[in-house]
Amino acid sequence: MRRPLLLIALAGLALRLAFLALEPATSLAGDEHTWTTWGTEVLPSAEVAFSPLRFRLIFYPPAYPYFLGVAYTLLGSLTAAKACQAFMSVALVPAVGLLGFRVFGRAPGLAAAGAVAFYPEIIWFSVHFWSETLFMVFLWWSFERLAAADGERAWAAMSAGLLWGLAILTRETPLYFTPAAALWLAWRRGGAGARRGAAFLLVAALTIAPWTLRNWAVYRAFVPVSTSGALNLWQGNARLTRQEVYDEYAAVHGRIAKYEYARRKGIEAVRDRQPAWILEKLRGEMPLFWEADSLPLVHIKRGAYGDVPAWAGAVAAIVVLVPYVVVLGLFVRGVAASPFGRAPVLLLLFLAYYNAIHVATHGFARYRLPAMPVVFLFAAWGATWRRLADRRALGAGRRLLALALALVLAASVTPSLTTDWAEPSFRAPEEPGPD
Repeated sequence: MRRPLLLIALAGLALRLAFLALEPATSLAGDEHTWTTWGTEVLPSAEVAFSPLRFRLIFYPPAYPYFLGVAYTLLGSLTAAKACQAFMSVALVPAVGLLGFRVFGRAPGLAAAGAVAFYPEIIWFSVHFWSETLFMVFLWWSFERLAAADGERAWAAMSAGLLWGLAILTRETPLYFTPAAALWLAWRRGGAGARRGAAFLLVAALTIAPWTLRNWAVYRAFVPVSTSGALNLWQGNARLTRQEVYDEYAAVHGRIAKYEYARRKGIEAVRDRQPAWILEKLRGEMPLFWEADSLPLVHIKRGAYGDVPAWAGAVAAIVVLVPYVVVLGLFVRGVAASPFGRAPVLLLLFLAYYNAIHVATHGFARYRLPAMPVVFLFAAWGATWRRLADRRALGAGRRLLALALALVLAASVTPSLTTDWAEPSFRAPEEPGPD
């Protein structure tokens, strides 16, 4: 795998650097303002000087602001920091390729690596200021190490725990899946699996613990990583507009008081919507999570590229959305033909978990990107499995599974495709909501 993976990674790096050099002039949009302010102004300032005790951050996890701050301070410009991100993004290629090799074999591993290297949305993110690039590298190298640890490599469990903890310190979403990953490692005959699961869990906890202790030292409150999850829960379930939630949240004084208030209001909102809550959320959030859209296109609509001609917006939509729809189709085929061993089940469980937490809060095309390597891996298996052309190779149960999955995804993707086709618009929204 080494030589072909290296060649694929180098091709992916060339594309990222070319996009960095040739991308049309663009302004910051959404949370990019927040990330760059923290990284280039707050952290390097004399008042903070990169000290976690003087850095008044608690709404978001700390890893990406520190990554951006260090890159900007050492390299001297945001363009250089983007180049650093481009190199970081390429590290995702061997992670997914090796994971695919361990789970499905050589050809699917290389196909999945190619998907990561050439997927337009990942290339776009690599030179924009969002935490996804750093988060995905930590997360998927952790999954690769988990697969290695399951193959009788005990030391890999500790490195998986370290990377998993770093992923949580970049975006908190994997935190609640940590026990499931540890149990997956432990669920083997004999004591070796239990020891590996415990090692993974312990190292992950120790990686997160310093920031949890920092939160206690600075705010005198138990906040494992950040406070944004409470607001997301409330915002995604309240029968209020997004702006009304933000206004009510802003009226509460104190960061911990805001956190506790949002958590309480979020739980109340979920309780008040029972018993139909889950059905309402599935109907409302699945089309948003799987929609035929992406942040590069949202960037155009927000006006970050200025006035974009309709034809240019249409070309951008084709470049971004056609690979997405194709990969989804191959994903359905790959799941139908999956061997459903230990590793494939773990990947599907993580995808289901990641989907579920955004159904419980709120869906958005950007939020699915960190879980897309699961889709790439099964799509690669579906594209390379030689017996797939023979329908008799799949039993009735597998064909029924494929049909059900295809219907769910089609029901989720079709509304956005229909809207874009009927009303193609690449103008900035009049009143973009807070990000």
